[in-house]
Amino acid sequence: MELTSLTLSEASDLIARGSLSPVALTQAHLDRIARLNPSLNCFITLTADAALEQARIAEIEIRQGHTRGALHGIPLALKDLYETQGVRTTAGSSFLANSVPASDGAVVAKLNASGAVMLGKLSMHAWALGVTNNNPHFGPCHNPWGLEHVPGGSSGGSGAALAAELCLGSLGSDTGGSIRIPASLCGIVGLKPTTGRVSLRGVVPLSWNLDHAGPMARRVRDVAMLLQAIAGYDPQDPYSANVETGDYSGESELHAAKALEAGVRGWRVALATGDTFDDADPEVLSAVREAAKVFERLGAVVEEVTPPLGREAWQANGLMTVSDAAAFHRERLASQPDGFGADVLARLRIGAGASATDYALARRTQTLARDLYGQLLSRYDILLTPTTPTAAPLREGRDAVEAARLLTRFTSPSNLIGVPALSLPCGFTRPSTGSEHGLPIGLQIIARPWAEAQVLRAGYAYEQATEWHLRRPALPSPPTPLPPIQSGGEGSAPISAR
Repeated sequence: MELTSLTLSEASDLIARGSLSPVALTQAHLDRIARLNPSLNCFITLTADAALEQARIAEIEIRQGHTRGALHGIPLALKDLYETQGVRTTAGSSFLANSVPASDGAVVAKLNASGAVMLGKLSMHAWALGVTNNNPHFGPCHNPWGLEHVPGGSSGGSGAALAAELCLGSLGSDTGGSIRIPASLCGIVGLKPTTGRVSLRGVVPLSWNLDHAGPMARRVRDVAMLLQAIAGYDPQDPYSANVETGDYSGESELHAAKALEAGVRGWRVALATGDTFDDADPEVLSAVREAAKVFERLGAVVEEVTPPLGREAWQANGLMTVSDAAAFHRERLASQPDGFGADVLARLRIGAGASATDYALARRTQTLARDLYGQLLSRYDILLTPTTPTAAPLREGRDAVEAARLLTRFTSPSNLIGVPALSLPCGFTRPSTGSEHGLPIGLQIIARPWAEAQVLRAGYAYEQATEWHLRRPALPSPPTPLPPIQSGGEGSAPISAR
């Protein structure tokens, strides 16, 4: 097995036992990035030299018995809207193309304290306002399962890099589905936590009211380990909630009852149906129904339900997202509109044109949805839905604004009401031109506020009972290389230097 094929938890265990060198693991990922990134364009900035130095320090510390935790020596990469000291943070935009923060964001500081190795900053839809990752400033990111297909967004670089085994974990952000959509389309695992669970300090905003920071990886346990490292109250973030965190990865005896391995026997599971959720590709609906049967075989009781305000919640989230974004960018919109890509500019103008009455009605929908979903989630342990209504769309001929409306239909309600939601693979489409092995299908698991341990436990139970997570994309040989990835500050290097 190649070192890059290890999961985060496998690599962590081997490092802790002294059987795996963080330097060798990091170098293997850098070599794979050099080989495959020209085809995929996942990275905006690669910090190769700094990553190797971090790996050397981790190796020395671990050898001397100074282990910092499960992420010590683990190669990660960040969506490029997390502020990183000395390394540029572009938010996928031309405006911030050379912006180098003076300090780390809150969760980046936590990852650094955990001894994680940072490989670089990953591609994203510009300003996080879109789901295709067709970035006019840094080039499109490609889906490893079919290069003609979008990886999703706005955390598309994270989803593609994980599927292609270019890193062991990543952090994305999610305002209407931007962690879970690329997780679904790229066949990996992504979690949007409860509003306030993970600090947003040092994360370039899209919507102050709807943004969430969260982990992405190739396995549920890996996502749980990342959440363990980044969750917690931040008194310097006004959106952070002072709520006790749990033992998400199941490593503490104190929270043994909530450990990942505890299963779902006796749980009540709601399967979403109705006009909103039945309007999806037949292959997607079939895969999700089969997933529900797996939960039944695991001892859960599954009932079909029609979630409340599905379409209204989706529409309210969309209006609030573009309105908040227009407010954040109001000065740029007034003075430099040509600096935005066409699709981002179109959505910002929609937001700028929304009335105060429109926004007030959206906030009213948000209040009603929180109450009605709260009643539903109090009766069931989890709610199952498709993550996206389709598998990854083709890049060409796809209107980005319409793609956002389509792909956020099932994910955005949980942003609006602030509950935790997990996406993980539950099937593949039939093989077709451009996707010889089929494209991934995502299952979304939703629970009541602060129940991250619950959605992770359910996801782990499903993952262990199936084999979808074991499939790997057949990546082609690289074409003519793209221009070198630009240096982003101290410790950054062009990819051609590797």
